[in-house]
Amino acid sequence: MDTLQLLIDFFTGYGYFAVFSVLLVCGFGVPIPEDITLVAGGIISGLGYANVHVMFFVGMAGVLLGDGIMFLLGRLFGNRVLRFRPIARILTQERFEAVQEKFSRYGNWVLFVARFLPGLRSPIFLTAGMTRRIPYWRFLLLDGLAALISVPVWVYLGYLGAANRDWLMMWVHRGQTGLLFVIGLAALVLTALYFKRRKAREGMVPVKK
Repeated sequence: MDTLQLLIDFFTGYGYFAVFSVLLVCGFGVPIPEDITLVAGGIISGLGYANVHVMFFVGMAGVLLGDGIMFLLGRLFGNRVLRFRPIARILTQERFEAVQEKFSRYGNWVLFVARFLPGLRSPIFLTAGMTRRIPYWRFLLLDGLAALISVPVWVYLGYLGAANRDWLMMWVHRGQTGLLFVIGLAALVLTALYFKRRKAREGMVPVKK
């Protein structure tokens, strides 16, 4: 039985609480696909086990709370959070250095793009908290804006395709491809902004006589 069907069976029995709980666990770096979780929540709504609009709000709450906890763990405990073995497995030294490099190049907008990067999402949020350079409200704003793109796409897609699984999976794959395109476009924009900002800084350097 595939992951989607397992989640559908679980959510059918336990409803909104199950969807919220799994999304919360996803935010902690557990390798459960967040997009498939949201699609499953949409499917049980389409089958009449839940209200799709309520499911959207449950999805938003689950992803934002999970992300927010990871950010706050980094902010409250700093490098000490790495003493916790499960966290150390998520944020390895190599990932930490890679995330730091992305922050130095692209700034806070990395937090927006992170929502579409399953493997790096948790390390990025942890690192953002550990640096203590980003206010919590700004983190929630950027993460929330990204969630307003991803969450409704998957929930309502699952709702519309609940009775036609072949059609649904076709659009799930197309949706994943589309999000990858969004990520690539965002990366290009961020790169352009980085070089523009660096050029502006170089132009502001006073000429020594």
